[in-house]
Amino acid sequence: MLTGSLVAIVTPMFEDGSLDFDRLRKLVDWHIAEGTQGIVAVGTTGESPTVDVDEHIEIIRVVIEQAAGRVPVIAGTGANSTREAIHLSRRAAQVGASYGLSVVPYYNKPTQEGLFQHYKAIAESCELPTLLYNVPGRTITDLANDTVLRLAELPGIVGLKDATGNMERAADLARRAPKDFLLYSGDDASTLPFLLLGGHGVISVTANVAPRRMQAMCTAALAGRVAEARELNDTLQGLHKHLFVEANPIPVKWALEEMGRIGSGIRLPLTRLSGGAQTVVRQAMQMAGV
Repeated sequence: MLTGSLVAIVTPMFEDGSLDFDRLRKLVDWHIAEGTQGIVAVGTTGESPTVDVDEHIEIIRVVIEQAAGRVPVIAGTGANSTREAIHLSRRAAQVGASYGLSVVPYYNKPTQEGLFQHYKAIAESCELPTLLYNVPGRTITDLANDTVLRLAELPGIVGLKDATGNMERAADLARRAPKDFLLYSGDDASTLPFLLLGGHGVISVTANVAPRRMQAMCTAALAGRVAEARELNDTLQGLHKHLFVEANPIPVKWALEEMGRIGSGIRLPLTRLSGGAQTVVRQAMQMAGV
């Protein structure tokens, strides 16, 4: 069972917005050396809305090639069109992804039955194991726990990334979901209680900047070493909060640029982190010992 800290890795870019695969490969090696348990390529933090389909698949392929089996690679495969989500899932499977992470369809506001049929179609059309991804703050549509549990009964639907930050929902899922159904937090700030309630790990933005400490916190929490986990998490609270001072991934890409790990590239309509926010993020980095 894949547990611990899984990084929602950024997509490095040059100043003109072209993809920087050399820096991407170096990030993969760094995360593995720092103890990150898995890498999520081309999620929200990887700027999935701004890359085209061919770029999307090439980013996944490069991450898989560089990881070389050392850690699992989870490919962002979601779309608001079921056909496109199936296409991305099939392409990700072809290049060797371990899982697909499929976000709830955004903008078109499907019903719960529509969501069930969407994910059922993906599972039936591709052998790639699928992780559901519920982030209603971005998609508007909310994947209800009862729908998650219906989907958990289908072959090929193996887990959920829950970015609601709602601990009542997390406790309900941990109690009712099949024991082998993977439950990941998608909200760094509430990851510690999520793990203590029975979650298996986190798909993390914070781990981009502080991978070793994020993994150590998850390891301590999963082992029941609560005091140690709380102490580690306290140092990360600034990053949990302020890496969202502007829309993700604007702050995290700036932080990694400050660390000398990527260049300044980001694609419109996203823009470089504003001056006042830079001070806030820098203080959070110092608090985390980065």
